[in-house]
Amino acid sequence: MKLVIISHTEHYKQTDGTIVGWGSTVTEINNLVNEFDEITHVAMLHKGEAPQSSLPYTSNNIKFVSLPVLGGNSLLSKLRSIFLAPKVIRIVSKEINKSDVFQLRTPTGIGVFLIPYLTFFKKTKGWYKYAGNWNQDNPPLGYRLQRWMLKNQKRKVTINGKWENQNNNILPFENPCLTENDRNIGESFCNQKQLEDMINYCFIGGINKNKGVDKIINAFKGLNNERIGVLHIVGDGVLKPILEKKAEELFIKVIFHGSLPKKDVQAIYKQSHFILLPSLSEGFPKVIGEAMNYGCIPIVSNISCIGQYVNNGYNGFLLESITIEELKNEIRKSLTLTVKEFKTYISNNYDLANKFTYDYYLDRIKNILKND
Repeated sequence: MKLVIISHTEHYKQTDGTIVGWGSTVTEINNLVNEFDEITHVAMLHKGEAPQSSLPYTSNNIKFVSLPVLGGNSLLSKLRSIFLAPKVIRIVSKEINKSDVFQLRTPTGIGVFLIPYLTFFKKTKGWYKYAGNWNQDNPPLGYRLQRWMLKNQKRKVTINGKWENQNNNILPFENPCLTENDRNIGESFCNQKQLEDMINYCFIGGINKNKGVDKIINAFKGLNNERIGVLHIVGDGVLKPILEKKAEELFIKVIFHGSLPKKDVQAIYKQSHFILLPSLSEGFPKVIGEAMNYGCIPIVSNISCIGQYVNNGYNGFLLESITIEELKNEIRKSLTLTVKEFKTYISNNYDLANKFTYDYYLDRIKNILKND
């Protein structure tokens, strides 16, 4: 069976000609190849140097087909998207005609015209993956339009979280991020990890206001607790130089690692006791599932479906309001966990993280295709 995936995932060509793409998406596709004879990923090819988090495809049965780079909020970028829409449709149509099944990953700028095109002009079996916050009250217009179109067509749509009064084609689906090897490494981390005298925290994601990393730096101001060790910040973004300067004012050690390959990110999880993610908008971030697996307790925003997986007093700390003071209060609470509570939290998280494995995901994909 041949699968074509359409997405806005960033890809880059290395000097030796190897195509690499955003690590988490590429890893997911590398695992999907176990269930398909051939996979074609139709996505955007960017110029420049690839981030360290980028990965290559691991199978000759995976083919990359490039799309023009589209997206952005400016008027010029929107006009460019309209102008190039016919070209995108031609490329996508050609690949779908050679496939048995497709997946369109949304929300994305090209989804605004690809969803109606696929709905009305393609009979190929397929499903949509909506990676954003399905229950967002006031999403951007493009997201709102895509959500409405997905609700009002027959193909299956996988979403983050379980919500009341959904159509039969809307299916709650966990975002996969863990291999069998990751589970084994995570089990070792969880067994070895102790609540020590010095407690370390981490943030992993884009360094921008939407992810709330600026609130993390501000929340540690005035927290003169001797047990706070190191704050690890992994990722890149527009706020990085500003926050590096702000972090110099803190009494704790803050390390900005930039983008890291998977093995180095695992090392950060191993050193850290808690992960901080005070996001303003999310679907379900894969880093939460990863952190659960590696014995890193989440301190996260109670938005989207995150509260369906992280529960106060059971396996983490939820921010009911995304403010500096609320984040500071939850950090204080994390410092009061007993050794027994800490071990119980990480054990509960490790068990729950099984839902974020590729094996679990592939079983559910097979059910979609079988019942479609």
